[in-house]
Amino acid sequence: MTLRVLCVFLLSGWLSVSAAALPIPENGPALRIQGSNTIGAELGPALVEGLLQEQGLLKIHRETPDTANEQRIVGQTAQGQRVIIEVAAHGSSTGFTALKNASADLAASSREIKDSELLALQALGDLKSPAAEQVIAIDGLAIILNPANPLEQLNTEQLARIFAGEVKTWEELGSRGGAIHLYARDDQSGTYDTFKELVLSRRGKSLSSAAKRFESSEQLSDAVSADPQGIGFIGLPYVRQAKAVAIADGASQAMLPLNSLIATEDYPLSRRLFFYLPPESRNPWAQALATFAQSPQGQAIVATSGFVSQTVQAMSVAPNALMPEGYQSLSRHAQRLTVNFRFAEGSASLDNKARQDLARVLDYIKRNGKTERAVTLVGFGDLKDDPARADLLSKLRAMAVRRELVKNGAVMREVRGFGALMPVATNSADEGRIKNRRVEVWVY
Repeated sequence: MTLRVLCVFLLSGWLSVSAAALPIPENGPALRIQGSNTIGAELGPALVEGLLQEQGLLKIHRETPDTANEQRIVGQTAQGQRVIIEVAAHGSSTGFTALKNASADLAASSREIKDSELLALQALGDLKSPAAEQVIAIDGLAIILNPANPLEQLNTEQLARIFAGEVKTWEELGSRGGAIHLYARDDQSGTYDTFKELVLSRRGKSLSSAAKRFESSEQLSDAVSADPQGIGFIGLPYVRQAKAVAIADGASQAMLPLNSLIATEDYPLSRRLFFYLPPESRNPWAQALATFAQSPQGQAIVATSGFVSQTVQAMSVAPNALMPEGYQSLSRHAQRLTVNFRFAEGSASLDNKARQDLARVLDYIKRNGKTERAVTLVGFGDLKDDPARADLLSKLRAMAVRRELVKNGAVMREVRGFGALMPVATNSADEGRIKNRRVEVWVY
């Protein structure tokens, strides 16, 4: 750290313990995180602990104040100075509110920032820029039942009608049990926002007033497990003793919330978990935590916390009769990587997660000796009036990914486009069309 930089930290109320360490404030917490309960309950604190360990701090532990869903993660320097990071987990919306009123340095969100929030926070910089919007993990919303319920799968249309209170009994769904009891997260929850966006709002539905609401994911899951007539939605790590059912969307196959299908975001109720770091932030701990979360060590913590990491792996895909012949052939001879490249809404440009994933895929390709004609890119798209146009656009998407990989020394084996075949979401909604516009990576 230069003398000039050290002086800046001193003038702003920060003290540096060494040239390699992050500066420590003279008073108050080093970092304040607010937002998602899904992130703040365990994942956020675990990532903070990892960062404190990386910084060489000692006696790292958690302290629980009197306020529910809040924690302090505390470490100690070799000189005995306490380093405190505060985590408040009252729902994604509260994180953006806290950024606006300067009561947080970093927002944790289990949904993408809304346009209204982006506008309200524009004084802090562009929170949709790649540096500001950081995807730290992938989660899947599991639809959970009591383990005794024999139902095995539902589609998103049925889900919307169930949670709107239009489908009132299990018998209407071909199951048994009488009246359906609804369990849902509270209005501040990013889990609820995601369910509302992916399931209810898409079909013009609202959550039934009969639903029992919970701020705690654990309490909701346990309530469904104890109620033979219960159904709820929950983040993947909180299935606990409940039973998850397979979900279909539009013409997609019904999918269980499996790690591989959530990693690629093919599972209909998969979602991204975010850190939002204001570009104008002067807090070095906020940037350090965002960087640590993207590192291999950070992604290992994501996995051990029960979420799906973004670490790239190869997986075998069993061919089936619903696949086009060319895709069946590919699955017989190659393995698919656990990442899909997707594109910014209304754009041919890769979205922020895809930009992060480029580095991960390149690292995988180089580490595994796949740089010379061992990689095939497969593009897909949404339904068009002209199938030939859908085929062309799907291949152009794959070529856009190819350009980025080739820039960094990888030579592709093949680039293919399958048009609107094999949808993973309905094409009747913008969110579904965006999910269907994707590029898969296969390795030989």
